[in-house]
Amino acid sequence: MRPSVHLLRALGLWTAFGLAASIWPGLRVAWLIAGGVLLLVSAGDVFTLPRRRHFSVTRAVPGRFALGVRAPVTLTLRHTLGRALQVSVHDGLPAVAEADGLPWSGTLPPHEHVDLSYDAHFTQRGLHTFTAVQILVGSRLGLWHRLYQTGQRSETRCYPDYEPVVRFALLATAHREEQMGIVKRRRSGATLDFRQLREYQDGDVLARVDWKATARRQALISRDYEEQRNQSVILVPDCGRRMRAMDGELSQFDHCLNAMLLIAYIALRQGDEVGVVGFGGVRRSLKPVKGAPAMPRLLNHLYDYETTTEPSDFTEAAERVMARQKRRALVILLTNLRTEDSTHLMTAVRLLQKRHLVLVATLREAEMESRAARPIANLGDALGYGALCRYDQERGHLLQTLRGHRIPIVDETAQHLPVALANQYLDLKAAGRV
Repeated sequence: MRPSVHLLRALGLWTAFGLAASIWPGLRVAWLIAGGVLLLVSAGDVFTLPRRRHFSVTRAVPGRFALGVRAPVTLTLRHTLGRALQVSVHDGLPAVAEADGLPWSGTLPPHEHVDLSYDAHFTQRGLHTFTAVQILVGSRLGLWHRLYQTGQRSETRCYPDYEPVVRFALLATAHREEQMGIVKRRRSGATLDFRQLREYQDGDVLARVDWKATARRQALISRDYEEQRNQSVILVPDCGRRMRAMDGELSQFDHCLNAMLLIAYIALRQGDEVGVVGFGGVRRSLKPVKGAPAMPRLLNHLYDYETTTEPSDFTEAAERVMARQKRRALVILLTNLRTEDSTHLMTAVRLLQKRHLVLVATLREAEMESRAARPIANLGDALGYGALCRYDQERGHLLQTLRGHRIPIVDETAQHLPVALANQYLDLKAAGRV
């Protein structure tokens, strides 16, 4: 229980009245009477405060959130008193949640309920808990306030932002993946599976003409092929300290998770199986899964992955992949390459290449590009520009070394990484390299 602003103001006026009574003794009796009245009124007003049992609160919270995406939460407030109550309400938000519209202040009518809705979003993935709702209630005369905590705890999960996956799914239903920037290519090759016979079209190579079918139908007939199915894709995300850097509102690791979700969705639609092996302080893994029910399973496995303060050991990651994945697979290593990674990374890649095809996806920091584009105004800017050029040159040399060993590379900023990685996967499938 705490005094309200109205009671504090009344006490201030009564104190000022007491100072005046000390100067003019004729006011002393009036001052004592005013004090007695104030004491009686404030003491009586205490008993008009409602009790906890008079309130009930229910919360409707979504079962899942997407990182950084707002979603509505609704509180339903009720009370059993026969008069209106002035209240201030604040929900028991997790520490990593932000909300618009709280705290809420208003009137609860008698024998009715009030639905209070607000938008919340999370700044961190994982399992989160909403605690009890806090309600600050005023007395009948507004001289006292009492704070109550009521309502049940609610749990929800915050997943990576899978909006690119949903957008691709919607476009795919209308065969319009190209609007998103993902281009499907079909090329002939010995590793492609036969799909069907069709009429010859301009541009078809003669090697794809089925001469027996052509002789039977007296018209040119071509063979149509599609990429092989039932192949394996292993996602190897770097969970070390280098991925903790922020790129916009999300960390680089969160951007990598978004790209992983898109590539996993596309691979599952292609009929391939997808597995996960984390490294860099994270020892978790998921055996390759396949089919339509696999996407929710991947989401539930990846949603609470977090970065650590440990360094990234590429050799350890390669050894874990080799021990877990005996069948040939496309191993996608997602990281942020540094110039000092040359020796360790090449050792890990050579180990993986004994059995698998390795694709290195690395984030190019947009902040470096924006700093390099700034005008040079003084010596400090010139020195900074020189350091950036040296860093970019060494990083480019590392990427060129990887390409020299026939290692596919995806080097993109966080915003373009998901689509670029999907296109590279489709290219490798079409070329028959997986």
